[in-house]
Amino acid sequence: MFATLSTVLSGFVVQGSLFDLGRPDIASLDGTVERVALSDSAWIDIRRDWISGSAQLVDSLVRTVPFQAESRPMYDRIVDVPRLTAFYAEDDDLPDPLLDAMRTQLDAHYEGELGERFVTAGLCLYRDGRDSVTWHGDTIGRGAVSDTMVAIVSLGAKRTLKLRPRGGGTGRRYDLGHGDLLVMGGSCQRTWEHAVPKTARAVGPRLSIQFRPTGCR
Repeated sequence: MFATLSTVLSGFVVQGSLFDLGRPDIASLDGTVERVALSDSAWIDIRRDWISGSAQLVDSLVRTVPFQAESRPMYDRIVDVPRLTAFYAEDDDLPDPLLDAMRTQLDAHYEGELGERFVTAGLCLYRDGRDSVTWHGDTIGRGAVSDTMVAIVSLGAKRTLKLRPRGGGTGRRYDLGHGDLLVMGGSCQRTWEHAVPKTARAVGPRLSIQFRPTGCR
């Protein structure tokens, strides 16, 4: 069931769960994160419901972030990338103080293990089930040759994030949304791939926020 927060914007509707209303807030990471070991020294951390009241935050970010539609060559034609994106570099101000607070808490929890701070933020807006991202690893920059971390905060509707080892093997899937946090670490970007597939189900928008250290994309 969906909540009363429903804003028509640019031709689609932003909706939040009844359990996701109220003022946005961040819970603690201490003692609440579940680590899942993958193959080849890769791992993921999961923290469900890290951000509460995220429907209000999604509504604000959709209104204020300068999302862009991208296109790319595929075979003999140019196709639209099936999602909207925005990127905030190391020296850019983030679009909402809550994103600064997220990054500060992620740094406090992971800096000892990562050896550095999260400095950039990428935002992807999946407008409905037709928007997606195909299998890939974040291997632009240092992630192609060294271990790193990517912290993904999923706001809005739940969507399936799939992971699979490069070269074949047993994959995993996680339904993420409404403030869930997933962190990919170790060799995950080099030895595993992840994707958000299309779905025929009627789903509302999902907003993904990715925090990365310097030199990773």
